[in-house]
Amino acid sequence: MLDAFIIEEIKRRERRREDHDRPVVELPVPMPDDRPRRRTETEEEKPQRGVVVIDMLS
Repeated sequence: MLDAFIIEEIKRRERRREDHDRPVVELPVPMPDDRPRRRTETEEEKPQRGVVVIDMLS
């Protein structure tokens, strides 16, 4: 019978091998625009919006 350490090492290596066998898809990631975005007048005039939570159980 093998020691517990050896059994765990074999399991760890099998898991690592399974991870490498999985197919991988690389998605193209768009590069962020380096230019700062210009704010329009309508964006500056919009009021700030938020969420209010009212706890009715207390």
